[in-house]
Amino acid sequence: MALPTNLPVSEILRSSTDSDEPKKKSREDWRKAKELEEARKAGTAPAAVDEEGKDINPHIPQYISAAPWYYSSKGPTLKHQRIQPETVKKFSGIDEWYKRGVDTTSVATKYRKGACENCGAMTHKKKDCMERPRKVGAKFSGAKIAPDEFMQPNLERDYDGKRDRWAGYDPIQHKAVVEHYAKVDEAKRLLRAEKLKAAVAEGEELDEIDDAKTDMEGDDDKYVDSVDMPGTKVDSKQRITVRNLRIREDTAKYLRNLDPSSAYYDPKTRSMRDNPYAGKADTNDVDYAGENFVRFTGDTVNHAKVQLFAWEAHEKGVDVHPLGEPTKLEILRKQYDEKKDEFKKKGQLDILEKYGGEEHLNAPPKELLLAQTEHYAEYTRHGTIIKGEEKQIIRSKYEEDIYPNNHTTVWGSYWHNGKWGYKCCHSFVKGSYCTGEAGRLAANLSGEVPVKGPSNLPPEVPTNQQSSSSSESETSSEDDEDKAVKEKRKAKKKLKKKVRKENKKNKLKSEKESKKSEADKLKEALLKEEKAQIEGDKLLKMDDRKRPYNSMVEVQKPTDVEMEAYLMKRKRDEDPMASFL
Repeated sequence: MALPTNLPVSEILRSSTDSDEPKKKSREDWRKAKELEEARKAGTAPAAVDEEGKDINPHIPQYISAAPWYYSSKGPTLKHQRIQPETVKKFSGIDEWYKRGVDTTSVATKYRKGACENCGAMTHKKKDCMERPRKVGAKFSGAKIAPDEFMQPNLERDYDGKRDRWAGYDPIQHKAVVEHYAKVDEAKRLLRAEKLKAAVAEGEELDEIDDAKTDMEGDDDKYVDSVDMPGTKVDSKQRITVRNLRIREDTAKYLRNLDPSSAYYDPKTRSMRDNPYAGKADTNDVDYAGENFVRFTGDTVNHAKVQLFAWEAHEKGVDVHPLGEPTKLEILRKQYDEKKDEFKKKGQLDILEKYGGEEHLNAPPKELLLAQTEHYAEYTRHGTIIKGEEKQIIRSKYEEDIYPNNHTTVWGSYWHNGKWGYKCCHSFVKGSYCTGEAGRLAANLSGEVPVKGPSNLPPEVPTNQQSSSSSESETSSEDDEDKAVKEKRKAKKKLKKKVRKENKKNKLKSEKESKKSEADKLKEALLKEEKAQIEGDKLLKMDDRKRPYNSMVEVQKPTDVEMEAYLMKRKRDEDPMASFL
């Protein structure tokens, strides 16, 4: 008999008797097993049965149906594919819950070792005791030993058990509620019976007695007519129900303006209080302007004022009602308003008589007051001030009237032939040093700027001086040209000197740099790169609001040595040996 292949090694060794090795299946046994498997799949042979008597589907693959060797199965089984009992979580029952109170059935009479020194309970220590600290604890007095608390179980709840709102509820508690209402009903019946006896004794009419009998029968249906359902208004006299619904032919409120940011529509009360056409059309041109518009138009506000006046009058002792006596209320309100106005005017006149100042009340309108000012100033036709103070110029929060490099005007104040420059020196180079009048003359001679007349004349020249100044201008123009030529030559000489000095400096620098070896340059570049990395790490750790700006730093192209130093010091996080460097 061939042993099953899924037996453990110990079982095979235990069952082998003739030889040390287990018997192998013969070729005939393999052929029979194969034929049986094919017959089971075809349905001509009965299916294999496990230890529980259940049929095993013959179409299940062998790697699923074959149990592992350590499972110790002696026949066909699928138990290893099912949920194992040791893996199933066990939860607490639905009737299990934490116990409340203390166990008063068995109370100790003597102090027990290990109990609370204050109250004598075994379930907690002195530091956890909730009783008032005794002057003489239970450990020394041995009196009034407190009962032990229940040792609460450790409950395990599933998903639904954790969310059960009735968990731990004791149905016996509801019995007290039922008894309470039963007592109330019984007391009501007794009162009605006494009322009926009193009515019979006094000889009242039969209708009142019938009413009392109906009261005794119950109040279940007595107030049904007066109860309003949500969204309805029930009239018990007319027996009709008026629902708060719109007419279906009318446009729905929420369809009047489809903009999500427009008036809010409350679907529960079917109300839209704000105007859906706000900012788009006048309220007089639309057929619906919101419920608040209807509430605060017409006599609504006036009616609210009348109601408020009636309440205040009732508090003062005047018996008046807006619906019962509307005419009386209106007359009282008119009298009250007239007396109130007279009292205000009288108070104002008394203050003016006592303190004066009536002339200040007869002031001109605000338009004239705002247009008047005591500031006086005289100007010429060119806009320069002659007399008085100039108006204060409103300054912004940014820096103004800052002229670097000795300039008196800003960059962009002068334009010529498609170029912008400084008006003070007619220079087209931004950031250049101001040369003043000499720079303007040099630019005029070079042909970059059109030659203008002398600028030293005042803006206003009288007519009687024009003839005398014309002859002087002709003679002075030649002198100005000679001066301009001389100044131009001086400027050229200065430029040549500056160029020579810069060339000398550059030569000295190049000689010094050539003396240094490439190794020294590389060392300096490496030190510089290390400092830059340290500074960068500090800046990254700082808060963004405290980090300094680098907008004024001049950015230059790095040299070959600096690039080599950067590549040598560059951090490579992907390098596995980076942590060892």
